Amino acid sequence: MRKLFGTDGVRGTANIHPMTAEMALRIGAAVGRYFRRDGSGAHRVVIGKDTRLSGYMFENALTAGLTSTGMNVLLLGPVPTPAVGLMTRSMRADLGVMISASHNPSEDNGIKFFGPDGFKLSDHAEMEIEALVEAGVEAAQAANIGRAKRIDDARFRYGERVKSSLPRNLGLNGLKVVIDCANGAAHRTAPEVLWELGAEVIPVGVTPDGLNINRGCGSTQPQVAAEAVVAHGAHVGICLDGDADRVIVIDETGTVADGDQLMALLATRWAEQGLLQGGALVATVMSNLGLERHLDAKGLGLERTAVGDRYVVERMREGGFNLGGEQSGHIVMSDYATTGDGLMAGLHFLAEMMQTGKKASALAHQFETVPQLLRNVRFQAGQLPLEDARVQEAIAAAETMLEGQGRLLIRKSGTEPLVRVMAESEDAEVMTLAVDSVVAAVETAVAD
Repeated sequence: MRKLFGTDGVRGTANIHPMTAEMALRIGAAVGRYFRRDGSGAHRVVIGKDTRLSGYMFENALTAGLTSTGMNVLLLGPVPTPAVGLMTRSMRADLGVMISASHNPSEDNGIKFFGPDGFKLSDHAEMEIEALVEAGVEAAQAANIGRAKRIDDARFRYGERVKSSLPRNLGLNGLKVVIDCANGAAHRTAPEVLWELGAEVIPVGVTPDGLNINRGCGSTQPQVAAEAVVAHGAHVGICLDGDADRVIVIDETGTVADGDQLMALLATRWAEQGLLQGGALVATVMSNLGLERHLDAKGLGLERTAVGDRYVVERMREGGFNLGGEQSGHIVMSDYATTGDGLMAGLHFLAEMMQTGKKASALAHQFETVPQLLRNVRFQAGQLPLEDARVQEAIAAAETMLEGQGRLLIRKSGTEPLVRVMAESEDAEVMTLAVDSVVAAVETAVAD
């Protein structure tokens, strides 16, 4: 079992284990040693970050650990997570590192790793790195310590790559777009890309101060952006999260559409154009049952995975699929990117608007969702509420309650100390009763 790594790297509150400068240095040394096992010549790593205040601390600590093992470090500065995947491969680096806690509040931070192919590391690789962290690694000799330097054009390289994923000669002229960057990593890149493509841009969440990332803005809190869409008479709103690997869409009426609706649109269009590989979409167990029914009606399949865009990508690579993602807005288009890319997915939605001449509201709502209820219960470090007998009894009773009428999903979050309780059913009363009974049992277990 992995102790440091969750579903998306190492994550936690800054200056509290495991997200301390000391641990970041040890992780940097361990991962540096892991990728220099052959002992051959110069090795390089790219490091990106979002706009959190603690990013400076972790950037320096990781750099120290990596250079201590002989790795040369290329510092990209604030860039979206997908830019790190891109730059790792395009700069022929052995390793990519993104310092970000994604959609979490500013006091949290995290460390994500990409292999030389630009894809996130496997569970096996993470377990081996954890073993090196625990055992400690031998530092390089003084003459072999790595160097560090800043790369000034990373966001421009990324911006050009994102634009190149669109059909040739397609512009966004005449389109008024609200872009909410969550005061995060894409606060400069996203508005620039939209403007360069010809859109009239109304920016939201583009004044990061180190502490306001995801605060009252972004894909998890789209109310301000929705209000801006209506107030400015915009055609559409695009909301990213703190590291810009998620996206949600807001139509011209201010109505929010999640990742399931966007995936439904892209899967249907790509299938019509003969571009959807494998005849299926890859999504997680959290995606709405309505999405599955929609795809089935179109003669398309839905491959479900565990929660986490890393598991979506693994299934895509195993099965030869080129489109996948999560309800939360991670959209993976493997023809163009190695991980979820919120800006790229948002641009492809805008491209559909331009090519079809349809309003956002006609494109962003592809299917009727099955009612879904999700509640979270926070627990403390060391607690194991899902192993409590009372919780297990409540889960069994809730599953019986929903049998033949819906489904129940209980899981621990891989990024926060939360138990997530989710149910789907067209019988709202039964769904609510099932969720409430499990939540009550978990809250009791946590309180004891």
